[in-house]
Amino acid sequence: MKKILVPVDGSTASQKAAVKAAEIARQFGASITFITVILEPDLSKYNKFGVLIDPDMKKLKEKLKENEKKMLDSIINSLDLSDVHTSEKVIAGVAYEEILKEAEEGNYDMIVIGQRGFTKVKRFFLGSVAYRVVSDAVCPVLVVHE
Repeated sequence: MKKILVPVDGSTASQKAAVKAAEIARQFGASITFITVILEPDLSKYNKFGVLIDPDMKKLKEKLKENEKKMLDSIINSLDLSDVHTSEKVIAGVAYEEILKEAEEGNYDMIVIGQRGFTKVKRFFLGSVAYRVVSDAVCPVLVVHE
């Protein structure tokens, strides 16, 4: 095992997944890529209705990415990653789609993901990111319980 992908959304479950991934990486000498996916507001839909986009909306998108990076950095810095090579990615899109795409394109050996996302209401309406990743991943997936 050489490469581990760890999706992080700030939830307790994703933080526990990050801890477990660090343990596995140390044991096998693997590297970890931490990924967080933001659902970026689709501003282009307003153009077809003749609505001008407020320039502050573009700043909002930039701020969302900046905040996700800070959250990711905070979680990574809280881990014991001695002797583990890490990288991180902040990607905009649909979480499970981007995780699966990264796993396939990056040729990861394993995905370590938290069982539950940040909010129960969001999970109810959107379905489970972990479930979709487990169902469609090209590599083994370790699901860490909250």
